[in-house]
Amino acid sequence: MDRRSGPVTTAYWTCAAGSQMLMAAAAGDGVRVAMAAVPIGAHGPGERQDRPMRVTVVGGGIAGLTCALSLHAAGFEPQVCESARAVEAVGVGINLLPHAVRELSELGLARELATIALPPHRLSYRDRTGEPVWEEPLGTAAGYRWPQYSVLRGRLHMLLLAAVRERPGPDAVRTGLRFRRFEQSTDGVRAHFLDRTNGLPAVEDADVLVGADGIDSAVRAQLHPGEGPPTGNGVHMWRGVAHHCHILDGRSIVVAGGTPGAKFVVYPIEDPATAGGDALMNWVLEVRHGPSAPPPGETGRRITTAEAHAAMASWNLPWIDLGALVEHSSAILEYPMLDRDPLARWSFGRVTLVGDAAHPMFPMGMNGGTQSIVDTRVLAWCLARESGPAAALRRYDRMRRPTVNAVVLANRELGPEEIIARAVDHGGPLPAGRAEEIATRYRRLAQATAAQVNSHTS
Repeated sequence: MDRRSGPVTTAYWTCAAGSQMLMAAAAGDGVRVAMAAVPIGAHGPGERQDRPMRVTVVGGGIAGLTCALSLHAAGFEPQVCESARAVEAVGVGINLLPHAVRELSELGLARELATIALPPHRLSYRDRTGEPVWEEPLGTAAGYRWPQYSVLRGRLHMLLLAAVRERPGPDAVRTGLRFRRFEQSTDGVRAHFLDRTNGLPAVEDADVLVGADGIDSAVRAQLHPGEGPPTGNGVHMWRGVAHHCHILDGRSIVVAGGTPGAKFVVYPIEDPATAGGDALMNWVLEVRHGPSAPPPGETGRRITTAEAHAAMASWNLPWIDLGALVEHSSAILEYPMLDRDPLARWSFGRVTLVGDAAHPMFPMGMNGGTQSIVDTRVLAWCLARESGPAAALRRYDRMRRPTVNAVVLANRELGPEEIIARAVDHGGPLPAGRAEEIATRYRRLAQATAAQVNSHTS
């Protein structure tokens, strides 16, 4: 990448978080907002004015790559440093809520996203016998101007990677760099890495450092030493992807069961290739382990089909063949349900956090990946608006951290899935008004009602 490539002084986008946003007007695939022109190199008093701001992004996952695209759209120079030796299409299903789809659309990815994802129309909470407890529309069916999407994580990852290599350039993502530490001054920040390809040290100098390196973030560990490992709630998630005929209306996300550790989730992420064929289904079974449980942080343990069949035996869901789902899964992997306590501060001088590095959360309400994407857009917006990096990162912190911290804590209390947990205690479906109250309260907390997402203003 040519670090002296031509300056960009105006960027266009929206940010779907917080009240400090620019007025939006409909245009093209989404909403475009004209950002105030920012002189390239407006890094702060006394800093150089003849080059774009350089930003080192630690981590090449969904948050890191979206961060790079957002920074580039604002006229900055991102450099993504990923620890893995190669970025590969791995993982199972993920849901992107309309406020994340809005931001990806503003990055010009609406058409590409529509080709790799399915738009669910309905969320269906059900009991262990498969009977409905509560249902609500999703995406455009719920009045949003953008759809919700269910997608294979690896496909989304590769879409973002291709966009970064096309826009900032093929050298904008460097792999095999394991972050070790950073040091910063009033003039910049230097990140130190171990180059895993040759075992030698490597450094990246920049104006800003962004930790997008996940729940076990090494950047976060330096900012908050002594924090310790993530914490769990005793629940492990068995995840798989399998071909199976469509269930219900073919566009439903089903969450069955009750409290964490007694739930089953399933939704389609790809339609059948031919009429009458099988769709590709993402599924999750939550289990609680006994005293011989694996360590809380152990991830990716392979579950045998015998184990999975045994765990599925107590479920009676007449609209899906659970045995076939297990048999057709190429791999079933176990992941502990983990989060971390909310932080009182993400940003320190020229260094900040985004995504799971900032706010890992239990997967209630489908908010984890969505909030990560919104983080990166708001961060770039703040860097383009403020006179210097430190002020921009403080503003980003103020705009995002209180809201997302509240979501982390709400997810510990089950988030919107309180509806099915209460239904178990109630002995059947809650009164419709009570269920709607729980669902709406959570959406408002996450700043994600249709009215909030559709009509944010500056």
